[in-house]
Amino acid sequence: MINSLDHILSVAVDYAWGTPLLILLAGGGFLLTLYSRLLPFLGVRHAFEILRGKYDREGDPGDISHFQALSTHLAATVGLGNIGGVAIAITQGGPGAVFWMWVSALVGMATKFFTCTLAVMYRGEDSLGRIQGGPMYYIEIGLGKRFKFMAVFFSICGMIGCLAMFQANQVAEILAESYGIEPWQTGLGAAFLVGMVVLGGVTRIAHVASRLVPTMCGLYLLVSVVVVISHYSLIPQILAQIFHDAFTGTAAVGGAAGISFMAVVQTGIKRAAFSNEAGTGTAPMAHGAAKTTEPVREGLVAMIGPFIDTIVVCSLTAFVILSTGNWQVRGIQGVSLTSQAFEATLGDWGKLILVVVVLLFGLSTMFGYSYYGKKCFSYLFGVEHARIYDVFYLIMLFVGAVWSANMVINLVDTAFALMALPNMIAALMLAPRVMTAARDYFARYR
Repeated sequence: MINSLDHILSVAVDYAWGTPLLILLAGGGFLLTLYSRLLPFLGVRHAFEILRGKYDREGDPGDISHFQALSTHLAATVGLGNIGGVAIAITQGGPGAVFWMWVSALVGMATKFFTCTLAVMYRGEDSLGRIQGGPMYYIEIGLGKRFKFMAVFFSICGMIGCLAMFQANQVAEILAESYGIEPWQTGLGAAFLVGMVVLGGVTRIAHVASRLVPTMCGLYLLVSVVVVISHYSLIPQILAQIFHDAFTGTAAVGGAAGISFMAVVQTGIKRAAFSNEAGTGTAPMAHGAAKTTEPVREGLVAMIGPFIDTIVVCSLTAFVILSTGNWQVRGIQGVSLTSQAFEATLGDWGKLILVVVVLLFGLSTMFGYSYYGKKCFSYLFGVEHARIYDVFYLIMLFVGAVWSANMVINLVDTAFALMALPNMIAALMLAPRVMTAARDYFARYR
């Protein structure tokens, strides 16, 4: 039965991440970048002013500050997708996949701007009358009731796609490899620790995330920079290989026969979407809870996410892996590959530091994803029944720890792809309203 399920999921993920979705995510993000007149790049300075709290007002509607909203989202995105996900991208698509991760992140900044602006622009009320934001609300309110089926479809897929099974799986893998801890023990421990935080709701998640995210990012970036500097002479060669293989598709695991150009592109965009989540619709659920009366401000803050997540963190991981050459050894993938890369340069200390970072990254993502999944569940069944999803979420952490990595990755990737379809369609349809709001906002700001 397990083999049959594994086969079904492997087929499903191939169909879900076919050419149409790649065009929708990358092409749609590119169109939004042009349509916004490069606003994601030109508005960065103002975005950091907002993030510092310069325009915060205590009486604004919402639950959390701009900084807490970005931290909550980064707690979910800056995680094992940046460590294990990048390793998987390189082993499946070669160094060239990194280039397409960069492209996806740059156009994803525009996608984040539009979708997170919409999340505040079209906030709705949940079953208890509290203000909520997210794709399900801007689809239903912005596009109208006749499009509610898209909101329902997004929420159903979101309940599965936002299960942190991959994170539990990768934490279990590195603990088993490093210290012989059984996966089921990791699963139980993760469920217990995550349960203590997520049962407190979005305010507790945001409180923990706003303290955890800067710490874990700083630690990982510091260690990664040390590894990269120790191999600084290889940087030109690594960059050349990334750009060359991005268009030729000649690199494959173990130096075997080349893979196709489309396979490289598909791998890069898929792993970038899993890492920074631009277009999948998760970010609007976090940013929709921000305290603000200006939707455009939250959109500007949100667009910082893909840059931090992919351009900075994922790039460092890629350089660490490519500088050691371990990616060419068959049978090593995911977080184990990254762990070996750190250990090869820093010895046992490198391995220990990565284990700590993996635990922090994994837990932070588990916190953030629980909020997303519960929000999807609450939209469909009511907030008063949300505890049911909490229990389901914690159980699936255990399941993710003991399942095979391939099954977990294929299940989550398929659900993520299906979430992106209604979200990107809605974003493109509602883009003119976002630009109208942006022109009005900047006219008043100036």
